[in-house]
Amino acid sequence: MEKILDYAQPSLQGVLRIPGDKSVSHRSIMFGAMAEGTTTVEGFLLSDDCLATIDCFQKLGVEIEVDGENVRIKSNGIKAWKEPNEILYTGNSGTTTRLMLGILAGSNVSSVLIGDESIQKRPMKRVTDPLKQMGAKLIGRENGQFTPIAVEGTNLESIHYQMPVASAQVKSAILLAALHAQGETIVQEMETSRDHTEKMLQHFGADIKVRNKTIRLQGGQKLTGTHVVVPGDISSAAFFLAAGAIVPRSKLTLTNVGLNETRTGIIDVLQAMGANLSINDSENTSHEEMGTIEIETSSLKGTEIGGDLIPRLIDEIPIIALLATQAEGKTVIKNAEELKVKETNRIDAVVNELKKLGANITATDDGMIIEGPTPLHGAELVTYGDHRIGMMGAIASLITSSAVTLDDPACISVSYPNFFEQLDSVRNS
Repeated sequence: MEKILDYAQPSLQGVLRIPGDKSVSHRSIMFGAMAEGTTTVEGFLLSDDCLATIDCFQKLGVEIEVDGENVRIKSNGIKAWKEPNEILYTGNSGTTTRLMLGILAGSNVSSVLIGDESIQKRPMKRVTDPLKQMGAKLIGRENGQFTPIAVEGTNLESIHYQMPVASAQVKSAILLAALHAQGETIVQEMETSRDHTEKMLQHFGADIKVRNKTIRLQGGQKLTGTHVVVPGDISSAAFFLAAGAIVPRSKLTLTNVGLNETRTGIIDVLQAMGANLSINDSENTSHEEMGTIEIETSSLKGTEIGGDLIPRLIDEIPIIALLATQAEGKTVIKNAEELKVKETNRIDAVVNELKKLGANITATDDGMIIEGPTPLHGAELVTYGDHRIGMMGAIASLITSSAVTLDDPACISVSYPNFFEQLDSVRNS
């Protein structure tokens, strides 16, 4: 059902506790299920994607109890899993699908993974190829390129793998398979991608060595259940950081935001654009860095975004593009080809929808060019079933001269179930 957003030029004031990080929430369940003993999770993200991960492991016989944002996982380790009697449905979650392939490859169960219509179009060969080199038994459409994919758990061998692209999901799938392989696996990155898997392996007791862009993991290690504190998701916070910067007379405080340096590219971009932003590190109760971010209405200037910065903000590019429409001068986003294989082709989606609002934006082969500042007007926007395109449109409606209509606002629940509730809580019309 569509949603009409007519905010009549509000200001934004208040304090928001950003919901749990999606990447860390996924991994907390996965690692808890692989570990021996009890794992407790605090601050879990109750989104569609993360609930799909829980459902998969429950079908494998893992005992998981959910009490609001607190989750309790009891497991006797990967060898105690039961063969599922139904297909493992991963919904719209690329993280669940790709990481589960790595985990299941070295298990002792046979299973079938399938996602929704969007996932069935997203490339899996970048994961299945290195897993097959380790001896994984995988059968999928077009030689493992697309789901559904059948996985027959087997004994795996270690691998020395050079990452062709920066992808935390591919890297993580290999490392999770390596955990149950013979010998030492080495993964070399060309560009550093988000390192939540490496940090969580250490948190669960694994001996993993990370030096420069080389990761070494010895197979045959056991994980031990522990307590996980999930920080707020900086990719979700990015939408309110952008809103605080471009909506007049605004000041927002975002608490418990994850500040993992492989994810803070959005902070770097805001600072480069001249945003009035401050960060206070909080007491670190998590294995991940957390802090409080304050942002106020700012005069922004265009910037150039590319290279090593892209993996640190790949999910934030839709909202960065909106920011750029309100910045003085030209903003160039390049080296972002990975956007083409997200929930939708995000280069095309961002350019198409922002153009409808009146933005001066042009697509390139690997990104986009935005000229600003440009006053925006209302329009009927398509989300493409993509949560980040949906939230970009919602934030845009705060500065348009007339109403914005979203065709499928429900897609936002994939990562941010209470997005509109939090938006309403800080809006002062």
